[in-house]
Amino acid sequence: MSDTTNNETETERPNRRKVREGLVTSNAMNKTVVVSVIERVRHAKYSKTVQRTKKLYAHDETNDLRLGDRVRVAETRPLSKLKRWRVVEVLERAR
Repeated sequence: MSDTTNNETETERPNRRKVREGLVTSNAMNKTVVVSVIERVRHAKYSKTVQRTKKLYAHDETNDLRLGDRVRVAETRPLSKLKRWRVVEVLERAR
């Protein structure tokens, strides 16, 4: 009986990797972009919707992203001191 429960936990992942969408705000580094992710949170005391911005350093293997591109990033293993995300797809190119 313990073999089946162990096997089930190996096949299904309980904590899927996080996926976020944001705008490229910097592409000055080599194979790295800075993606700004806007999160809308309800304020605990005043119940007003507040915008919070997070800067994520993401790996861009092809090095072809430009400022203003809307991208989807996924959490990954640490790639450098600050990089813990990688670009999954480009949702919209900057005009």
